[in-house]
Amino acid sequence: MAPRDLLLLLLAAVLLPSSSTADPDVVQDYCVPDTGGRAVPVDPARLPSYPCRSPANLTAADFTSAGVRAAGNFSADTGFAGVSVTPATFPALHTLGMSFARADLSAAGGVNPPHYHPRATETALVLAGRVYAGFVDSGGRVFAKVLEKGEVMVFPRAMVHFQMNVGDEPATVYGSFNSENPGIVRIPATVFGSGIKDGVLERAFGLSPEELRRLEKRFGPPKTKTAEMDD
Repeated sequence: MAPRDLLLLLLAAVLLPSSSTADPDVVQDYCVPDTGGRAVPVDPARLPSYPCRSPANLTAADFTSAGVRAAGNFSADTGFAGVSVTPATFPALHTLGMSFARADLSAAGGVNPPHYHPRATETALVLAGRVYAGFVDSGGRVFAKVLEKGEVMVFPRAMVHFQMNVGDEPATVYGSFNSENPGIVRIPATVFGSGIKDGVLERAFGLSPEELRRLEKRFGPPKTKTAEMDD
């Protein structure tokens, strides 16, 4: 191939848009969905979409939410309460590529256990209290520190992260995500509550059967049939 032809081929590869590697640009200011209308299957691989409501029928109330005004229900085991806000509960977020959440940690050791968001980076702002927070990168390095009120920490996409109240008063953290559906994978519940075969967990973590039973009792639901292929 001639050098000129090779150069043209490379330019085409760089400049031509690729539908498989990027989301399409939004072509309107916003789209508050009309969930009372008929769902339209935009793409077989995605959930159905709804037509946008007419901007003439929208008010400021459609763009406001009180979803994180109050804490959620606290876990007796961890002292953690979380409230997540996505387009499912706040329709104005639809097509804007973001969502947010409130996390509350009870005083003296309340913890948001290690977890990660497979589809989003998170920024966490401490609204009240003192919180030890951090994440672990793919090389196993921990980046963690105590955050005071008003400080922000970023948790890169798909990095395992955690938060713990190290103050004497309850703590509140506001998290924002660059995805409408960030997803969440909670490490303890995923490992010990998803039905992975006992032998795998015992060998991987050096656990005795009794220790494994104790962890499964705390983090896992009653055992159910798993989706496994026969050997």
